[in-house]
Amino acid sequence: MSKLALSSLHQALQRSFASVDSSQKLWLGVLADCSPLMVSLGNLAEQAIALNNVQLSNTPLRDFPDLEDRLRFKLLQAIDTVLNRIHEKMSSLQSIRDTVTNQVSAVLRLYQQNAEDLDLHTVTQRSAVTPSVADMLEWLQDAERHYRQQFLKRKTLLHMLKADDLSLLEAAPKTWKSLESPSANEQITDTLCKVSFFMESR
Repeated sequence: MSKLALSSLHQALQRSFASVDSSQKLWLGVLADCSPLMVSLGNLAEQAIALNNVQLSNTPLRDFPDLEDRLRFKLLQAIDTVLNRIHEKMSSLQSIRDTVTNQVSAVLRLYQQNAEDLDLHTVTQRSAVTPSVADMLEWLQDAERHYRQQFLKRKTLLHMLKADDLSLLEAAPKTWKSLESPSANEQITDTLCKVSFFMESR
């Protein structure tokens, strides 16, 4: 068994968990920013649907013949603006996902490169302050999978949202919220607690 290989792997694991820790905070922050944007999107779609269902020519507003077209244009413009802002947030989520993926890939590569020097006892050994290498690798892969799947689901939803599909836009806030995975977030938080003493040994 190579103590140098184990030490290098521990350092890589610490870097990876530090990345997951900061990434989780950033991820939740971006999702919090997305929530009011999705609500705005639903509200704008609701207003556009209401406009489609009203005959302005049968109301006192008929004296403004181009009003309906102007209102519809304004609403569609506002919908496009909000969709663009949400896509910007998705770019942030993609960057966070990529950061976690790159960190986890790097530590897995290092493990594979040193696998011959790390016997089964070494990778499964744990102490009161240090979880086993096997457990930590599994936890990192779980976290990486969570961010990858969450990003893909949200990206798929956004690809479906078009400015002229008002019914989908109106339902978008509920659909977006349904993609949340509080259990997975709790699991990542729990994992970070499990490695907290290990991280302090850096």
